[in-house]
Amino acid sequence: MRVTFLAHDGFLIELNTVCLLFDWWKEPIPPPLDKPLLVFISHRHEDHFNPEVFTLAERKADIQFLLGSDFHLLSRNLEKWRLTPEAAAKCRRCGKHDVFQPLPAVTVETFPSTDEGVAWMVTAEDKAIFHAGDLNWWHWAEEGDAWNRNMEANFKRYTEPLRGRRADLAMLPLDPRLESGGDLGPDYFLGLMDVRRFFPMHQWDHFEFTDEFLKRYPQFAPITVKIHHNLETFQLD
Repeated sequence: MRVTFLAHDGFLIELNTVCLLFDWWKEPIPPPLDKPLLVFISHRHEDHFNPEVFTLAERKADIQFLLGSDFHLLSRNLEKWRLTPEAAAKCRRCGKHDVFQPLPAVTVETFPSTDEGVAWMVTAEDKAIFHAGDLNWWHWAEEGDAWNRNMEANFKRYTEPLRGRRADLAMLPLDPRLESGGDLGPDYFLGLMDVRRFFPMHQWDHFEFTDEFLKRYPQFAPITVKIHHNLETFQLD
């Protein structure tokens, strides 16, 4: 499994028979590869979605776009995103509790987000790959106690179906804007799931925040993949 960190929350994962592109929005758009490509867009926030991604349909026939629940394929949106009829035909809007097979050997599950759209669990080639999107335990100091308590309750409720699930690779928000509150989501995720490799994301290029997290939670160091820069590539067993 070859993993390329594109930027922020964007990843390209290359397996033997399929490629998975998650939440691309900046850096050079990955070139089409010689295997089917599934493009996952968790939601419409501009740090997760760039309409230019749809231009991949012009260069690649065996491609599918899997869109989060906040996408609506209305005519005005198709025009705004410059989505051609050919690209629109390759789009699937996903609900918050879907399970389906976009390819015969690939299963996709969706989970609600505590912000917009969905999180993804993808099973392919006996690998379980989780991309959280904006599903996170957001704890903002400037929000009131009631808001933060409600966020905690929703996060725990939405993630409960993941309890005990194996994730060979989990891409989870570790957001430095939350300061000490940035630990809450990954700490909970990594205790909830059986995660083999954890890729921090949503760090706004502050990659040193991973080191700060690991100083507080050294037990997660063996499974954490430290990212140093955009377009960094990792080869995983």
